[in-house]
Amino acid sequence: MAISTDLREKLIRIRRELHRRPELGNEESETARLVCHHLDELGLAYRDGVAGHGVVAEIPGRVDGPRVALRAELDALPIQEETGLDFSSEVPGVMHACGHDGHMTMLLGAAELLRDGDLPPLPVRLVFQPAEELGSGAREMMEAGALEDVEMIFAGHLDRHYRTGTIVVSPGTVNAATDAFYIEIRGQGGHGARPHESTDPVVVGSLMVMAIQTLVSREVDPAFPSVVSVGQFAAGTAPNAIAGEALLTGTIRAQHPEVREQLKKGVTRIATAMAELHGAEVSIELRSGTPPLNNSREMTRLARKAAAEVVGRDNVSRLRIANMGGEDFAYFLEEIPGCYVRFGSQVPGRQGFPAHSSRFDFDEEALPTGAAFLATVARRAGRAVLAQGEA
Repeated sequence: MAISTDLREKLIRIRRELHRRPELGNEESETARLVCHHLDELGLAYRDGVAGHGVVAEIPGRVDGPRVALRAELDALPIQEETGLDFSSEVPGVMHACGHDGHMTMLLGAAELLRDGDLPPLPVRLVFQPAEELGSGAREMMEAGALEDVEMIFAGHLDRHYRTGTIVVSPGTVNAATDAFYIEIRGQGGHGARPHESTDPVVVGSLMVMAIQTLVSREVDPAFPSVVSVGQFAAGTAPNAIAGEALLTGTIRAQHPEVREQLKKGVTRIATAMAELHGAEVSIELRSGTPPLNNSREMTRLARKAAAEVVGRDNVSRLRIANMGGEDFAYFLEEIPGCYVRFGSQVPGRQGFPAHSSRFDFDEEALPTGAAFLATVARRAGRAVLAQGEA
C-alpha cells in the first residue's frame, strides 16, 4: 500500500504534536482531545471518555458484522526528556519514552487510509487505550465494552532493534508476564559500632538479593526465558546506625505459566528462609501484573501476509531473541484472537537508546509503514472472516 507524501508529512506533524504534550496514565485528557480532533477531521464517529480517557472510533464496512479492532496507547512515562529534539516534551518530568506517540499516529494514519480507500470488508474499530504503562488500561477498556462485537484485534510496537521498513511477526509468546514482589524485613536497629546488639535487615536483605539471583540461574530450565530483578533496596537513615527495617522490591518476568508460578514461590521461599535464618521478621507481597502476550498462529499468518504486502516478504522477520517486556495488550488476546507485531525503527546514523530511556527516539519513517500495515491487516482480517462465513 503506497503512502502519499502528503500523508507521510501529516503523520510526522501529528507525532510531534503528541510528543510535545505527553500525559501520564489515567491523566490523558489533552491527548484524547488531540486524538478526537484528528478523528473529527476525518469525519469518523467515536466515543470518548471510555474507561477514563479512552477513545473508540468506528469505520463502517461494506458488510455490517463483527468488527476488526486496531489498538494504540495514549499514555506517557514519568521521565524527564533529554533527547534534545526540536519537538521535545513541554511537560516537565513526563515523556513519550516508549513510542506511544508513534502508535497513536500510526492508528490515525490507518484510519485515513481506510476511510479514503474502498470501504473495508467489515467494520473496523479503532481503540485508543489509556494507562498501558500502568498495566490496567486494557482490562478497563474491555469492561467498558471496547471489545463488544469484535472478532479479532491487532496492534504493534516500535522497536529500535530492527531497521526501519522491517515488520516483525512471530507466533506464540512474544511478551512476558510482569509480576512484582515487595519484601519488608524487620530486624532490630541499633548502633553501628555494636552490631551484636542488633538484627541487621540490611545484611538479611543483601543475602536475599544474592540468593534470589540463583532462582533463574539454578532452578529454571534454560530453555524458558525468565528474569528476576531487584529494583529497589531501601533502608536506614544514618551511616552509623543499623536500620530497623528494610524494603526490597523487584520484578518477575516469565513467558510460561509454570515458570511464572515457580519464580513467585521461589522468591517467597528464599525471603522467608533468609529471614528465619538470621532472626528477622518478613512480610512478602506478590502482585500479579500483565500475563504473557500470545499471538495465535492463525492471526500471525494473517498478519504476516499483510506485512509482506506492505514491506515485501524479505522485510518480514521474526523476533531474534525473547522479549521480556510486558504489554497489557495480552489481556485483549486472552479474550479474542489477534496478533501483536513490532515495527523496525532504528534511527539512521544515530546511537539507539532503549525504550523507557530519557533519550529514546525512533525513526519517523516507520510511521507510514505502521499505518499501512494496520490498514492492510484490517482489510485482510475482514476478508478472512467473511470467507469463513461463506465456507
